[in-house]
Amino acid sequence: MISKQMIELAGKNSAIRAMFEEGNRLASIYGRENVYDFSLGNPNFPAPTAVKETAVRLLQEEDPVALHGYMPNAGFPTVRRSVANSLNRRFGTEFTEGNILMTVGAAGGLNVILRTLLNPGDEVLAFAPYFVEYGNYVSNYGGVLRVVPADTQSFLPNVEEMTRMINPKTKAIIVNNPNNPTGTVYGEDVIRCLSTALEAKQKEYGTSIYLISDEPYRELVYDSLAVPWLTKYYRNTVVGYSWSKSLSLPGERIGYLCIPSEIDESELIWNAACIANRVLGFVNAPSLFQLVAAECVDEKTSVEPYDANRKALYGALTGMGFECVLPQGAFYLWMKTPESDIDFVNAAKAERILVVPGSSFACPGYVRIAYCVSPETIVRAIPAFRKLAEHYHLIASE
Repeated sequence: MISKQMIELAGKNSAIRAMFEEGNRLASIYGRENVYDFSLGNPNFPAPTAVKETAVRLLQEEDPVALHGYMPNAGFPTVRRSVANSLNRRFGTEFTEGNILMTVGAAGGLNVILRTLLNPGDEVLAFAPYFVEYGNYVSNYGGVLRVVPADTQSFLPNVEEMTRMINPKTKAIIVNNPNNPTGTVYGEDVIRCLSTALEAKQKEYGTSIYLISDEPYRELVYDSLAVPWLTKYYRNTVVGYSWSKSLSLPGERIGYLCIPSEIDESELIWNAACIANRVLGFVNAPSLFQLVAAECVDEKTSVEPYDANRKALYGALTGMGFECVLPQGAFYLWMKTPESDIDFVNAAKAERILVVPGSSFACPGYVRIAYCVSPETIVRAIPAFRKLAEHYHLIASE
């Protein structure tokens, strides 16, 4: 008999991945252009030209043995220095290469820091709705994920409820800003309130409570909004980042952890995280794209195509009578469902629309619609969404 835990996980699968696979099945029957797949946050827009040019040049000019060989667990020192310098320029910080650990994407980084921090029975809090895999990442290391209920008026962190739930077993809080799945951006006022509450709880219990900031969508914001850099507000903050979204490189699995020197037990955490990067099986982040990221650290994918999709889809759906949260960042539309989210997902699937139920994010009654698709997909999907609106009597049948 194999691992009972893995049998259970295999039985559940991820609703996001299940929908993605269902999209492939339907595409084989009806044709890709006749399936409206909004399930997966897989950017449809290409990486900046500089990324490809840099990768080609490195492959042509660098010593292949060095280029494809091992390096320190934390990554190439020159790469980590480049990332630190970029953060310092943008946020007025004073990081060095000793604060940056290169990781196998944001998911790898989260697993590294949770492996480093958690003892069996330690608790981690996440704000609903949250990225579904957080629960698995925490349980990987014997931790317990506790879910702070959603504030369905604002979809901002429910700091009051978080404060009530913190106890001596609380080791960390995970925040995701901009948020997946709502697209909400947590502004400075929210972060200050969160930080004040955590400082008070640390003092009350005499423990260290780490704030883990998951930030793969940091650069994807609209309407001139700014995403606060959390280490400037709360000392015990660790930031996880990935270039999957900002450079449209999800398959390259390249990111980093920023572990400030000011956090409690910083040297011990740094050393342990470097070892975790190895014992979890990553060994080190991919060598080629470490070097690509170092040279393209200030490159960005244009947000204009995402913004155009955001406005087109939000306008169309609200015009049909659906209730949606206007995204401030990322590339997800969070929509309230006229019936249970599971039933709505099935009704949408009948129109060959693939969306993810909110219950997968610990917030039933909503669906997530990933609009990182081609504009043509949105245009073709509008009539299918209209049929759904008619089905639920939100608009009159034509």
